[in-house]
Amino acid sequence: MKQKLIFFLLLFALDTFGQLPNTLTPADKVFGLSKFWQEVNYNFVYIDKIDRSKWDIIYKQLITTVQNTKSDYDYYRELQKFCALLKDGHTNVFMPPLMAFGINSTLFGDYQLFIENIDDKAIIIRTNLSKKDEIPAGSEVIEVNGKKTSDYIDQEVAPYISSSTDYVLKDISTANLLQGHMGDKYQIKIKRPLGDTITLNLTHGQIRETAVFPPFEKARDLLEFRWINDKVAYIGLNSFDNPKIDSLFIKLLPTLYKAKGLIIDLRYNGGGSTGIGTEILQYLTNDTILFGARSSSRLHIPAFKAWGKTINPKDTINNEWAARALLSYQDKLFSTLDYSPRIIKVQTRRIVIPTAVLIGHKTASSAEDFLIYADNQKHMIKIGENTFGSTGQPFVFNLPGGGSARICTKKDTYPDGREFVGHGIKPDIEIKRTLNDYLQQKDPVLDKAIEYLHKILE
Repeated sequence: MKQKLIFFLLLFALDTFGQLPNTLTPADKVFGLSKFWQEVNYNFVYIDKIDRSKWDIIYKQLITTVQNTKSDYDYYRELQKFCALLKDGHTNVFMPPLMAFGINSTLFGDYQLFIENIDDKAIIIRTNLSKKDEIPAGSEVIEVNGKKTSDYIDQEVAPYISSSTDYVLKDISTANLLQGHMGDKYQIKIKRPLGDTITLNLTHGQIRETAVFPPFEKARDLLEFRWINDKVAYIGLNSFDNPKIDSLFIKLLPTLYKAKGLIIDLRYNGGGSTGIGTEILQYLTNDTILFGARSSSRLHIPAFKAWGKTINPKDTINNEWAARALLSYQDKLFSTLDYSPRIIKVQTRRIVIPTAVLIGHKTASSAEDFLIYADNQKHMIKIGENTFGSTGQPFVFNLPGGGSARICTKKDTYPDGREFVGHGIKPDIEIKRTLNDYLQQKDPVLDKAIEYLHKILE
């Protein structure tokens, strides 16, 4: 209740005085910037993939920039832009909770707009009920504040978002196209489905109308189950964050034994715990051993770094000590973390039948680990789009004013060293949902899985 009161007082101050609070001192702002820069230098596992010289130059420039920011919000935006240069989905700067609470992408007083990346376009998929005829679902935002939408995203939105993959960056940027605080103004041009265009002048503000069109889909259960037909069963594994999903799956086993084909949907699974996912996977294979991701992390040994400064690359030939010292100086010395495959001891009957695994851009983190464990399962096929392409073990720390940051400290690869962070796990059969699919409420990924299993089982 206290937080809500502070929030509404914050909104009142913004509406009344037209400005956001600026409570952090210049020293606070430089300290937070330097804290983030320092922790990245010591702990970021992909430090070898960035231009260190450019990174340091921008840090130096920001020392002046952050001191002159006009509000705490502007300060955190600068930190987020700095963080986004690292291009990692598990490395982020988070605004203080109350500050973040005052930011939205959809509310504009008389209008409520929900936008998604469909066919590489900024498509309005939902609006408030009274505006459904003025702005039909499927309308495209073609200009924002006088700029072509794609240019506006590239210049004003994407630079502030941390992502390991370009396609996820586009998804998030499009969803956040009109993100702002109360009072922020946007002029947008919309192309409606029949081809005509309209221009709207929008101001972020609370909306009084709660009904939307089309209505929101029902919240997804942790585990969803249904029969597609008398042979094929569907299971939606929507999170590995709650161990309850394992017991829910085990209760389904007697029913699943009747299936001849199986669809496992991971498209809405943003991750959680790798162990929760592999607990389920062990019932879906005849193998006795499952091989998961291999992991490594950086080693920082100050003495080796000091020695390495005087070593030339030619000195490392047939000299392990010199090679290690040079790598330490270059911040490229890694330690392979302990690795052991998962030994399966399940005594009950397994379900090893033709299986289609549905994946997409929101399949992330431990859901991607699930796919790596399942990589060699010949009865499984992946259908959909590339996965999120980011996982790891973040180091979390506080920033001035109540914000925080996290930095990825662990690199994961396939057991054979293949990288998927920054690329995503690719489907065996790529299927993308088009705007027409969306408007007709079709699910082409699921349809392809049903078609695939039908051909195998007929």
